[in-house]
Amino acid sequence: MKMKISWIKYEKDDLSFKIPEKLGFDVFKLVEPEQADSKIKELINKRYDTIILTNEIAGFSEDIVKKYSKDRNINIIIARDKE
Repeated sequence: MKMKISWIKYEKDDLSFKIPEKLGFDVFKLVEPEQADSKIKELINKRYDTIILTNEIAGFSEDIVKKYSKDRNINIIIARDKE
């Protein structure tokens, strides 16, 4: 079973996920952080099973804890700040 991973960050965030981005992985930049839940749903529909979010973006998602914390097929990971 192949794992499909994506990263989500704020468009103005130039520090997070630089290595995956340079290696050509799927790093998605949100223009508005409020788009977090809709982007997560879109990625799940595209069969991404691991979604890594910046802490900033995770703060805008209402669905992470409610919907996905008990779903064993979806891994939502909140990256720690580098500071």
